[in-house]
Amino acid sequence: MAGIIDTIKLAGVLVLALPAALAGLEFLLVRGETTVGAILLGLAVALVVIEQRLTTPSDLPGLAAKRVVGTVASDSESDSDADDETTTVRADDR
Repeated sequence: MAGIIDTIKLAGVLVLALPAALAGLEFLLVRGETTVGAILLGLAVALVVIEQRLTTPSDLPGLAAKRVVGTVASDSESDSDADDETTTVRADDR
C-alpha cells in the first residue's frame, strides 16, 4: 500500500519538476543562457531528491508501524526457533 502512495507523491513532484527541467534545457541549449538554465535544472533535480529523502510528519506513523511490525516478526521468529530446539532436545532425551 505504501508503494502506491509513494508513486502518487513522486508523480505529483514530477508534475512540478519536469516543466522546470524542460525550461532549463531550453535556456541552456536554445537560448544560450547557461545560468538560468543551470538553476532551473538544479531546482528540478532538488525537488525530486528532496521528495525522496525528506521525512515529513505524515510519514512518521508509517515508519513507526514498520518498526513495530519488524520487531514483532523478529520476536515471533526467535520464539518459534526456541520452541523447535526445545522439541528437538526432548525428542533426543527419549
